[in-house]
Amino acid sequence: MRLFVGDIHGKCYNMKFLLKLFPLLLSFAVRWAKERAEKRILHEGVPLGEPHLSDARLMGVEHPERIRLLRVEGIPLPGNPVLRFAVRISGLFSLHTAGMALRYGIYVRSDFWGDRRLIAHECVHTAQYERRGGFHPPCAGQSKRELRGCKKSQNPGPLLNGCRAW
Repeated sequence: MRLFVGDIHGKCYNMKFLLKLFPLLLSFAVRWAKERAEKRILHEGVPLGEPHLSDARLMGVEHPERIRLLRVEGIPLPGNPVLRFAVRISGLFSLHTAGMALRYGIYVRSDFWGDRRLIAHECVHTAQYERRGGFHPPCAGQSKRELRGCKKSQNPGPLLNGCRAW
């Protein structure tokens, strides 16, 4: 785990500070993912075609027909200033992130559009959302043994997939 996660406006921020804010940040992240990002992708995105539909099934997606892909120049940052700040200093994702799954909505950066491996990878995250029942807090619904490991690693779950800072 990186102790210092960023330098914004001349200030260096400590990961421990972000961990203390984690419950608040998670509630903002869930709201953004569910009410803004996924909703936009489902409305504006396109359904999977072959071979992506077959790949999604192979990745364990139960309802691949629900998935929509949205081509973007860069993964949009959240509008909430606190969440945007946390994303920036943690390196969670950036405009350079190639793809991001938010349950059935998948952002795909335009220069990766049609990249079969990337879309299959994002479908793995969609399958994780399905198994967890959607946007839920990390570690929810896991066994006590899994929960102990999750708390030790402070794993933020599929909502924050790909986070290098954890």
